[in-house]
Amino acid sequence: MQHLIVAAVAAAVRSAGFLGADLQTLIASTSRASGENISSLYRMDSLDLAIVSAYFAILLVLAIYGGYRLRIVYQFWRFLDAPPVVRRRFDEAELPPITVQLPLFNERYVAERIVDACAALDYPSDRLEIQVLDDSTDETRDVVAAAVARHAAAGIRIVHLHRQDRTGFKAGALEKGLAVATGKLIAVFDADFVPRPDCLRRMVDHFADETVGMVQMRWSHINRDYSLLTKVQAIMLDGHFVVEQAARNRSGAFFNFNGTAGMWRREAIEWSGGWQHDTLTEDTDLSFRAQLCGWRFVYLLDDDVPSELPVDINAFKAQQRRWAKGLIEVAIKLLPRVWRDPRLTLAQRCELFFRLTGNISAPLIIVMAVLNLPVLIVRYNQGLFQLLLLDAPILLFSTLSVALFYAAGQVYLDPKEWHRRLVYLPLVMALGIGMCFSNAKAVFEALFGMKSSFVRTPKYRIETAADTSWITKGYRRSRGVLPLLELAFAAYFLGLIVHAISMGVFGTVPFYVLFFVGFAYTGLQSMFGGIEWFGRARRRSS
Repeated sequence: MQHLIVAAVAAAVRSAGFLGADLQTLIASTSRASGENISSLYRMDSLDLAIVSAYFAILLVLAIYGGYRLRIVYQFWRFLDAPPVVRRRFDEAELPPITVQLPLFNERYVAERIVDACAALDYPSDRLEIQVLDDSTDETRDVVAAAVARHAAAGIRIVHLHRQDRTGFKAGALEKGLAVATGKLIAVFDADFVPRPDCLRRMVDHFADETVGMVQMRWSHINRDYSLLTKVQAIMLDGHFVVEQAARNRSGAFFNFNGTAGMWRREAIEWSGGWQHDTLTEDTDLSFRAQLCGWRFVYLLDDDVPSELPVDINAFKAQQRRWAKGLIEVAIKLLPRVWRDPRLTLAQRCELFFRLTGNISAPLIIVMAVLNLPVLIVRYNQGLFQLLLLDAPILLFSTLSVALFYAAGQVYLDPKEWHRRLVYLPLVMALGIGMCFSNAKAVFEALFGMKSSFVRTPKYRIETAADTSWITKGYRRSRGVLPLLELAFAAYFLGLIVHAISMGVFGTVPFYVLFFVGFAYTGLQSMFGGIEWFGRARRRSS
C-alpha cells in the first residue's frame, strides 16, 4: 500500500503546485520505480481490489435504484390516460359530514391564513366541522384564538383545541382531535397550505365507493419562483407528487398519504390501528397499514392544493431529514409484515421495499465520494477508454434516470414551457448530492433506533418574490456542523477535478463537478443563506 500513499502525495502536490519540479520528479521516480504503473487493473494487491470492488458495488446499488426510478417514469407515461374515475356522485342532501383538522405548532405567521382558507371552504355548513389542533407554545395560540372566535361569531363550526402536552407530536394531535370529531370523513391541512374553496367537493365523491379509504391531492407551490432554492425544491417535489404518486396509484401499487392536502375515511383510520407515533412519518405508516388492511387509495394528479416552500435551506434540510428518517423507521416496522403478506404480489412487495429504503443511497453516496481519490490512484494510467468502458455506463444510467424522473414532472405540468425549467436539472441533481450528509445522519439514527422529536418546517407566509421579511423573523433553523463537512467535501472534489484533468481522465470530470456544486451550494447556503435577501431588504428599506 506504500505506493498508493506516495501516489496520493504526488497527486496532491502536482495538482496544488506546492513543490518544485525537482521534488516532484523525485516523488514520481519513487512512485513508478522500474517503469511500473501504480496499481494498474492488471496487477492489483488485496487493498486495491477491495477499494475498486467497494466502489463498483456502490455504483451497482445506485444503478439498481436508478432502474427503479426509470420503471416509475415508464409507468407514469403508460398509465397517464387512466385517471381515477368517480363511480357515483353524492346528492347534495346525502353529502357525508366532514371534519377538517388543522395541526399547528408555533405557526404565528401562517396560522390565520390557513384558518381563513378553511373557513371559506364550499361545503354545507351543517356538515362541516373545523378543528384547529394547536400545540403552540408561543403567540400562535393567541393568533388562532382570535381567528377562531371571529369565524365562530360568523356562524362557522370551528373549535380551537390546545394541548399543553405534545405527546406524539402531530400524530398525537390528530389522534386527540379524532376522538372528539363528528365527521365520517377527516380532511387534514398543514399550516403552510391554502386549500381552494372547492377542494372538499373534488375529493368527497370518491368516498361514494365504500372501499376507498383515502384521497390525496397534489401539492403545488405558492412561491416556487421566489428564489433559486425554491425553484429547485419545486422540481424535486414535483418528481414525487406528479410522477411517483400518480404512477404508483394508477399501476396498482401502494402509495402514501402525504400528511396534508388529503381526506380519510374515519373507519379506515380506526380499523387500521389509528394514528401511531413510533415513527416520524406517521402519515406513511398509517397509509401502508390501511392498504395492507384492504383499503383502496385514490390520487388526484390534476387537483392541487397550493403550499409554501421553505425559503431557508436549513429548514428544507430539516424537512428532508425528517422524511428520510421516518421512511427508514417505517421500513423497519412494516417491511417484515409486507414480505409475509400472501395477498401482495412480488411487484407490490418490491415497490414497497424500494419506496421505503431509497434513502439508503445517502450514506452510499458519501462512501463513494470518499473512495473517488483512492480509485483514481488505483487506476492510474489506465486511460480514457477503460474508464468509459467501466464507469461511464453505470454513472450515466444513474444520472439519466434521475434527470428523466424530474423532467417527466415538468413536461406534464408545463407542456409548452417545460424546457425552460429543465435548465435547473443539473442543480436539482447536485442539491440531491449535497443533501446526503443530512439525510445519511437521519438514516443512521433510524437504523440504530435513535428517537428524536418532530421538527416542524418553519413557514413565513412568503407569497411574492419581493418579500424578504423572513430574514428578520423567528424560527430560523440553526446551522449545526454539517455545513462544515459539506464545504470540506466541496474542496475535496475541487481537488479531484484538478487532479483528473491533470491526469487526462476526463470521463469522470462532469460527475465530479456535480458533487462539487452540490456540496458547495448546500454548504454555503447553510452557512450564509439569506445574505443576498438581507442585502436586498436593507437596500429597499434605505
